[in-house]
Amino acid sequence: MFDDLRLPLGDWVEAGVDWITENLKILFDIIKTIVSALYDAVEFVLIEPPSLVIIIVLALLAFAVRGWKMGIGTVVGLFVIVMVNQWENAMATLALTIVAALLALLIAIPLGIWAARNDTVSTIVRPVLDFLQTMPAFVYLIPAIILFNIGVVPGIIATIAFAMAPGVRLTELGIRGVNTEIVEAGTAFGASPRRILRQIQLPLALPTIMTGVNQIIMLSLSMVVIAAMVGAGGLGQPIVQALQRIDVGLGTEAGLSVVILAIVLDRMTNALGSLKQHSPIAKRRARSSAARQSQPAPAAAPAATETDAVAPSGR
Repeated sequence: MFDDLRLPLGDWVEAGVDWITENLKILFDIIKTIVSALYDAVEFVLIEPPSLVIIIVLALLAFAVRGWKMGIGTVVGLFVIVMVNQWENAMATLALTIVAALLALLIAIPLGIWAARNDTVSTIVRPVLDFLQTMPAFVYLIPAIILFNIGVVPGIIATIAFAMAPGVRLTELGIRGVNTEIVEAGTAFGASPRRILRQIQLPLALPTIMTGVNQIIMLSLSMVVIAAMVGAGGLGQPIVQALQRIDVGLGTEAGLSVVILAIVLDRMTNALGSLKQHSPIAKRRARSSAARQSQPAPAAAPAATETDAVAPSGR
């Protein structure tokens, strides 16, 4: 009965992609140039210096946000990557993750703020996010390859599409979760909506927003193998080679390097959402501030009495 009925969805999508390729080629060439330049710059900064310099910088950053244990763990983990000869691949993967996560955040956080402040936008965005989160990651590669050819750029674009949704959801959730009484108090004191957003809602929603940042970074890192299938390189390339050759040793070395990067990035981004609890620098400042407040105020000089004010005029 329904054998002759068919929805030509695939034909429509293919026609749409063909139209975009023919009419918006200049736009996608510009996007490709910008994304490629960003990636090349980040990769240059991470790969050109000696590995010891990068390890020290990352360890100091880990210490600043999490403490000495995280700093030591970062040093040990990164030295393991060096010892298994995966340093350049790891830095290429880190560059891809940084660029993809930053671009995803530039889209996700403003969109989440807009959705939190406008119910209509939230209603429209929610099914789009459902689509992005449930679509298999491999599917994103098809239009990315058509629009940007083979290379690191389609891997980054596919990673952005795959990783962006949690950032939008958690930004909206964090802002909507701010106590309405605090917002109403700001409004009562004459604060503008923009000032309320900047000085009340965003600071109070920061832990939830940072959870979204963490999820974007982790999802971006999880795309390294899929991105390598379109020529993105990095740690995904030796993993793909290990799959093709059934090379357990190479797969273990590259996979362990991905795990180390994931642990370091996860702990550091989690700590950024609660610096007062984890950062030794923030703790030291808090102790100094508490010590200053606990010091007794200097005694005031005794007020001059009326008798003292009028001195006797003795001769």
